[in-house]
Amino acid sequence: MIKFTILLRKRADLSHDEFVTYHKTKHAPLFISLPEVQQHVRRYVQCHSLPIALPGMPPQAYDGITELWFDNEDAMGQVFLSERYLALVRPDEAKFLDMAGCGFLVCSENAVL
Repeated sequence: MIKFTILLRKRADLSHDEFVTYHKTKHAPLFISLPEVQQHVRRYVQCHSLPIALPGMPPQAYDGITELWFDNEDAMGQVFLSERYLALVRPDEAKFLDMAGCGFLVCSENAVL
């Protein structure tokens, strides 16, 4: 199993609450409506930053995280290269994300605790 972690940075013209609301109520339902997502995504989790400053740490660099689990790399491609994803979901991302400011990791998990 592999995990795709997307580090999210909101568009500068949105408040944090607007970003969170859009991500939860508009983007997520659109994404999970795709047959490819229903077939290949094993788990989907959204995380949104809290306004907490940690002593000695820099300010938070991202506004949220999306975590998606897939059986393998081919399953990821079935979702992100699909015509429906590219036509419907990809354009929606620009409505709430600073696409150039986002980052991602494709990795395997090592549960420690």
